Amino acid sequence: MNTAEQKFREGYMGNQVTIIDYTEQGNSIYVNLEVLDEGQDKIYAEEVRFLDDLIYGDLVHAKRSPLTDGCRKETIQYLKNYFNR
Repeated sequence: MNTAEQKFREGYMGNQVTIIDYTEQGNSIYVNLEVLDEGQDKIYAEEVRFLDDLIYGDLVHAKRSPLTDGCRKETIQYLKNYFNR
């Protein structure tokens, strides 16, 4: 059982971002993460990428993200703060 599933099963309420791993290559950062979307009661595991201060990936894309809008925005803010971007 992964961390997000465990916290969810223990009654954790709210969206949660768990960084699994990341790799820095020049100005880019590739981030593997899991996101617990409270609004859907689902966990999503995907990769996003920073190129300088811009973040890319379906998980954070305004039209392609499977996350609820609030969770998507929280995820973006968390990642920008975590990686100081």
